[in-house]
Amino acid sequence: MSQSLDESSESLSLGHPRVVIITGLSGSGKSTAIRALEDMGYFCIDNLPVPLLPKVLELAASGPSHQEWRRLAFVVDTRDHVHLDQAQAMFDQLRDEGVSLQIAFLEAAEDVLVRRFSETRRRHPLSEGDTVRDGIRRERDHLEEMRARADLVIDTTNHTVHTLKGLLNEHFSSEEAPPLTITVLSFGFKHGLPVECDLVFDLRFLPNPYFVEELRPQTGLDEPVQHFVLGLPEAARFLGIFQQMAEFMLPMYEREGKSYLTIGIGCTGGKHRSVAMSETIGERLRDRGWQTNVRHRDVPR
Repeated sequence: MSQSLDESSESLSLGHPRVVIITGLSGSGKSTAIRALEDMGYFCIDNLPVPLLPKVLELAASGPSHQEWRRLAFVVDTRDHVHLDQAQAMFDQLRDEGVSLQIAFLEAAEDVLVRRFSETRRRHPLSEGDTVRDGIRRERDHLEEMRARADLVIDTTNHTVHTLKGLLNEHFSSEEAPPLTITVLSFGFKHGLPVECDLVFDLRFLPNPYFVEELRPQTGLDEPVQHFVLGLPEAARFLGIFQQMAEFMLPMYEREGKSYLTIGIGCTGGKHRSVAMSETIGERLRDRGWQTNVRHRDVPR
């Protein structure tokens, strides 16, 4: 083991962070995996040179950010071919010193890896001027020991981005996944469709309070406008349909790993119908346990 590891390990405190090493074959989904761990709250570094690992752990254990760096994840793979042969011995020593370190090895069928490289048009790090298939076979040989000693081997051949993220969450999240955050956004179609919306509902089928003289200067935040809009039979029916759809769709969005969902509620000017309805929808979603924010884009216009 290099001297730098021995020197650095002396300063590691007893309060070691949790460490996940992502490794495996190029094209097997390591970038997806490290992004998934980042979403879980891990501090992540892709393509970390092996000799720097103890230095990062030293900083995490004793530096000013040690409370925020309680969970760390690193991608270590054949891109660091100069130091890769040191990796397994380093992992073993860190474990002996009390570091909670787990290794996840990602792989996939050879034909699938070839196809993925063809689709991305990236060079394989070990192709050495030969074919992608030759590079994949060299890489398997280089990583044979690391695969044999990994805590978790994941074959991503038949995984989607979402199912891989879910699997990693099961293994490496020490707490529940962050809840789906919903934003209900009122807007006026005459000012343009908000680009951030995932779902859009058009309320221009409802009678417009703008044409009621005493309601025109008010907005959907005012009680008279709310009574007008929500008292309409069509509005009540819409809310019932929306509730059924939300109860059907929102759990599936959450299951697929979506972190944020923006629901656009539009009317002509974005001041009356959409505002009153957005407030009601937001309140109903919160009552059912969903983390929900309500914003009104066009009320200040």
